[in-house]
Amino acid sequence: MANKKNNQTAKKAARAAEKAAKKNPKVFLAIVAILLVAVIVASLLWYFLVYKKKGNDTPGNVLDGAEADIVTADFSIHFLELGHKETGDCTLIKAGDTEVLIDAGATNASAETIIPYISKYCTDGKLEYVIATHAHEDHIGAFYSTNSRKGVFESFECKTIIDFPLVSKDKQDKDSANNPNTVYGKYCAARTAEVNAGAVHYDALQCWNETDGAKKTYALSESVSMSILYHKYYEEQDSSKTAENNYSVCVLLSNGEDHFLFTGDLEEEGESSLVDHNDLPRCKLYKAGHHGSKTSSHDKLLSQIRPEVVCVCCCAGSPQYTLDNNNTFPTQDFIDRVGKYTKNIYVTTLATNIVLGASSTKSSWDYTSMNGNIVYYFGKKEEEVEKSYKLYCSENTTILKDTDWFKANRKWNGVE
Repeated sequence: MANKKNNQTAKKAARAAEKAAKKNPKVFLAIVAILLVAVIVASLLWYFLVYKKKGNDTPGNVLDGAEADIVTADFSIHFLELGHKETGDCTLIKAGDTEVLIDAGATNASAETIIPYISKYCTDGKLEYVIATHAHEDHIGAFYSTNSRKGVFESFECKTIIDFPLVSKDKQDKDSANNPNTVYGKYCAARTAEVNAGAVHYDALQCWNETDGAKKTYALSESVSMSILYHKYYEEQDSSKTAENNYSVCVLLSNGEDHFLFTGDLEEEGESSLVDHNDLPRCKLYKAGHHGSKTSSHDKLLSQIRPEVVCVCCCAGSPQYTLDNNNTFPTQDFIDRVGKYTKNIYVTTLATNIVLGASSTKSSWDYTSMNGNIVYYFGKKEEEVEKSYKLYCSENTTILKDTDWFKANRKWNGVE
């Protein structure tokens, strides 16, 4: 009886509303509009004050992958350990049958480690694209060969080389491009030899302007593209002490609607220009700028890309550049800024047995893997499971904030 009575009441209310609508259509529409606005406002308040405050807008745990799956993955990004205690960058990207190498650091000795690793995935001996972000040794040291070892350029057929339009005034003054005794000079000579062997060479500004045959965006596979982004230091000299870092080539990978950002060692002013000149999307992954330095990965950039996963190529805690533990990579400032968006931070290598001397050059340390080689990949479709991004690390998949080193040296002020 109660249900029947309620139904009758509802029907009466509906008929009354219908009559009111016919009698005063403008009033009825105004009421509907007000109610609609009220629902939208209430939803937004709930999202920002309840849902987002609880951390529901932040990335959750990353799915663990397996090394055996990487070879058949549609798309994979590899952050390599370098085989010694020096901090540096080397990133291999594989999209279908196309391989891209971004940087080859940290020293020439790294070639002994990174070339065999690259060869596991670049089975035809051809690197379709090679990108050297800037002229620091920890990014270009393994490109050239020496009497005792082959570098990347000699070990692989490199089809297209893209690098930095400018170098620091210091390098210009020393004319080090033609000096066989400097790292930059050795890199330039090896690059020239590769071009003479058939490679095409562009700088990032040519790519952005699409001049001389260069492109702004390159298709790597049916779904994956690579875009060279713009910032002002492609054509403007930086007078700061860290000028070389701000000349870094910046790259955005896109796999459908998913994006991945690489900024080399770009620092705050360069990041600001990068944001000003590009419509940056939210990113699944961000390669931490300048090895997790306090001078990179600033809020203006991070608030645009809101990364889900951050990979840091460094030897965590090493005194290579400073005796101040607070400023060793990855720094507390970097962690605090990135921690607003994600807890999924991974680091390649860890310094051990540290003995501080009177200076960084007189200090000593050993190294071991923290996460090891870090691979973020797009897995094949499995039974009853759609394709998904997974993470494989050669050592472990422990996030930075849960490591023993972090607990002893840093504080977590970020999302949970």
